[in-house]
Amino acid sequence: MNLAARILENEFVRMEPFDPSLKDEVQTALDCDPAAWDGMVAAAYGTHFDAWWTSAMAAMASGSRIPWAVRRKSDGGLVGTTSLYEIRQEHRRCEIGSTFYQPGARGGPVNPACKRLLLDHAFSAGAVRVEIITDALNPVSQAAIRKLGARDEGILARHKITWTGRIRDTAQFAVVDVDWPKVRSKLDDRLAGFLEP
Repeated sequence: MNLAARILENEFVRMEPFDPSLKDEVQTALDCDPAAWDGMVAAAYGTHFDAWWTSAMAAMASGSRIPWAVRRKSDGGLVGTTSLYEIRQEHRRCEIGSTFYQPGARGGPVNPACKRLLLDHAFSAGAVRVEIITDALNPVSQAAIRKLGARDEGILARHKITWTGRIRDTAQFAVVDVDWPKVRSKLDDRLAGFLEP
């Protein structure tokens, strides 16, 4: 598995690997909706941003994470971020996560368009498994992951500690290589619906 930090794009989004030139734009995009950060391990709004950015850049330099800024192509606005992380070359496995979109970018084509690009990038690079996890208290996120066609692998009890100190149960899902063609087709059909007049 050889994952590269490169631009990924389709009709809906342009995903740009983190670069110092994007820092201010990413900070502006993430500085909203504080309650949405409560289930995450790290917050990136307000005064939390600099430490989060530094951590993301360090993980990128080490090869354990590729963070992308997500630009909506319909208006050019930078609307959030997502990553491939927990990259384990020896197991040909990674996770999709550290995903945050501005409220106005939720519920439309942005998330499925990003997932389509990330999954294709991972499986084209030789991945056999891509995990997607979320807070067990976040039913909206879980529903979105199930809608992708990911395998529901259950709840990991007391799995992570959020930045607020809460011990979090995690809902774990995965897309594996043998399922990818079916998941890809489902995503393509779903995204095609956003292109219809």
